[in-house]
Amino acid sequence: MANDTLAIPIITPNGTVRLIIYGDNNTTCEAPDAIENGEAQFQLYEGKYYEYELDNKEYTLETSEVVSQSRVSSSTGRIAPNIYVGTLTIGLLLKTTGERTGEVKLEVRSMKTEYRSDYRQMLKDIAEKSIDLIFYHNSIVTQQFTANADKEPQTLYQRFAFLKSIIEGDEFNYGLQKILYAPVTRWSDTTTERDTRSLKRVGNSVMKQLASSGSRIKIPLSNPLSAKLKTIPTTVNVLQKVDSVDTPENRFIKFALSHFLYFLEEIIEKAKDADRLRLEATFLATNIENYLSHSIFKEISNPDTVSLNSPILQRKEGYREILRAWIMFEYAANLAWHGGEDVYSGGKKNIAVLYEYWLFFKLLDVVKETFKVEPKSLKQLISIEGGLSLNLKQGKHFSVKGVYESGTRKLNIQFSYNRTFNGESKYPDGGSWSRPLRPDYTLSIWPVGVTDTQAEEQELITHIHFDAKYRIENFSALIEKGEDLSDEKLEQSKGTYKRADMLKMHTYRDAIRRTSGAYVLYPGSDGTHNIPGFHEILPGLGAFAIRPDSANDGTSELKLFLQEVLEHLMNRASQRETLSYKTYDTLNKKSEEVKEPFIEAYGTNRDLIPNETFVIIGYYKSQEQLEWIVKNNLYNFRTGTNLGSLPLGRKEVSAKYLVLHGKGETKTSRIFKLIELGPKVFSNADLLKKEYPNPTGEIYLVYTIDRSAEEDFNSQKWDLNKLANFTSHRASAKPFSVTLGELLNAKESSVK
Repeated sequence: MANDTLAIPIITPNGTVRLIIYGDNNTTCEAPDAIENGEAQFQLYEGKYYEYELDNKEYTLETSEVVSQSRVSSSTGRIAPNIYVGTLTIGLLLKTTGERTGEVKLEVRSMKTEYRSDYRQMLKDIAEKSIDLIFYHNSIVTQQFTANADKEPQTLYQRFAFLKSIIEGDEFNYGLQKILYAPVTRWSDTTTERDTRSLKRVGNSVMKQLASSGSRIKIPLSNPLSAKLKTIPTTVNVLQKVDSVDTPENRFIKFALSHFLYFLEEIIEKAKDADRLRLEATFLATNIENYLSHSIFKEISNPDTVSLNSPILQRKEGYREILRAWIMFEYAANLAWHGGEDVYSGGKKNIAVLYEYWLFFKLLDVVKETFKVEPKSLKQLISIEGGLSLNLKQGKHFSVKGVYESGTRKLNIQFSYNRTFNGESKYPDGGSWSRPLRPDYTLSIWPVGVTDTQAEEQELITHIHFDAKYRIENFSALIEKGEDLSDEKLEQSKGTYKRADMLKMHTYRDAIRRTSGAYVLYPGSDGTHNIPGFHEILPGLGAFAIRPDSANDGTSELKLFLQEVLEHLMNRASQRETLSYKTYDTLNKKSEEVKEPFIEAYGTNRDLIPNETFVIIGYYKSQEQLEWIVKNNLYNFRTGTNLGSLPLGRKEVSAKYLVLHGKGETKTSRIFKLIELGPKVFSNADLLKKEYPNPTGEIYLVYTIDRSAEEDFNSQKWDLNKLANFTSHRASAKPFSVTLGELLNAKESSVK
């Protein structure tokens, strides 16, 4: 057959039926190493499409989400694995009766070439982290557990998978090879029978045998001993020092291997004949048997006791690795992880979900190290009711909390897995602006002293989201700036929309309130891709390459990023802090409606926001004073408590415009720009030098003005009676401030 075609025999009671599968570009194969990896021999790839046909038209394949029949002939159709990875069992049905007469197993491989090693490494890491949690839980470590396979069927493979990841690990196999190459030995006394004539040294024990042992020979008269002994034995027993491998430590190694083998044999006995679990357990048991058949173990006796406090077991290379594996074995064999059903139930190997679980522990370590917290709620990850259980499952919310303390600020830290942001909540509550959203991981940070609810309402909290994307290999390809958008549409129509993962980060960033960052986590090797919103590290988008590599998993770059985030959060004058306050201040104010014409807010007028721009309403008492104002481009207010004095506050200091009216004048178009920030202080004498007519006060506040403002507002006229703080008659001389929006909405109804 062609290298893109598989011909698979299916045994039925009536003979053999061949299933022919057609792929393209080498997307099918027969794997010679399938059995040792617990896989089916005939293999396809995820995300690909395959046509199939049966050479006997009396049969059809059982349909499912993966298998569909052709409308033309039910003996042909399509196999579309999509994102499924693992062993796929497909039934062969007799058309006339619908009876299942056979089945075929297909292995759907991940497109990632290293997925097998990733799978083992991640399972091993999760097992190790779970064991650490068990020891962290003080109430558990004092209990005794015995590894056994008498468990419910749905968790049997989960337990075995943990154990397999330990036993197949490089650390375990390296440790055994080290022991077999250079085992610990000790000198021991052994009794050896030796010819009397070859003796060179004679001790008390030998002297006694010379005098009393049987099977004797005569001593020649020429021999000096003949004076005392007539005969001597032909042989005597002498003590001899030998180098022995039968040590307590080596006995423990033999015990551990035998213990592993016993457990595997129990699993083999309970698994079905053709079950994947049985195949994997059998292969692993064979490896353990090969180790035990080594000649060294024939010289080692079974242990009477196991002394785990031996310095050799705890410290010597090789021995410490096996001791650690055995301890992990003892606990992992009793640990139920119901989240494992999402990873490998029903023959599947959902490596993408496993990567999500694995990342939880990686991120947890990074958060604990960066923010120097040891959350008490970690104990909730392990429960002991009804047996040991790891409470980590996709879709189930779990969070840990702690407090970061620096010399200048204390911050609440909350790391969440599967936190849902409700789409039904209204501002200012936390949640999503639209539909419910649930990032894989969320890091939430807010000041100590307020609850997370209060922090949400006052824009004091910041959320940073992370999503696990195992199938991304090269993040740079997702953000190619030169990509043709027409090609993007085509990819989307095919269901291979590769940029959707990046766009999901935009969704988190823009839809979840108080989000400052959203980042993809993927098992690549092309480093960090951080795209800040502006010159500060937050807000931002991007990705981090975190991979199942014991030598370099990529978390160092993520740690650096979070350390920068922490430094940023220590800065109380950051632009992000300003934006947070502005958002809080703006969204908590009642909005104004201004539809009157005025100058556009751009260039030097970019800060011309109607409800944040202030206008002083001033009074001139005579035509002579008005002429002085216009001539000198100055306007003065008295200070003090008398009528006509200006109360100086933030609005008055930051005012941009001045509107003037005279006695009995309630409608005016006289508007001036205040071209300096705030007023200057003039004395009575200063005004006299400027030829101000008849100053009566001692101290004045004087603004520099510019009459060009009338052009900005097209000589509009405003009705001062429409302003809330305006008082007619004698009190109209009292100055006050309004917003530009209030002034514009006081436009005279009709200009006469």
